Amino acid sequence: MCMQCMAGAMTATAGAAGIRAWLATRAFGWLTPKRLKAITMVLIGAVLLASTVLVSGASAPPA
Repeated sequence: MCMQCMAGAMTATAGAAGIRAWLATRAFGWLTPKRLKAITMVLIGAVLLASTVLVSGASAPPA
């Protein structure tokens, strides 16, 4: 994995952790610890998938 891809994945995961922390501090009544854990896993999975699909490399593929 190239460094640019790794940095993108780390940034995306940090963003997911930030959203999770924000949700945890809001004290929503429906947000149980089990649901918070599930939301965290979905967020991390989604951002890692998005970072691998949407972030392209430094060069274009050969024609």
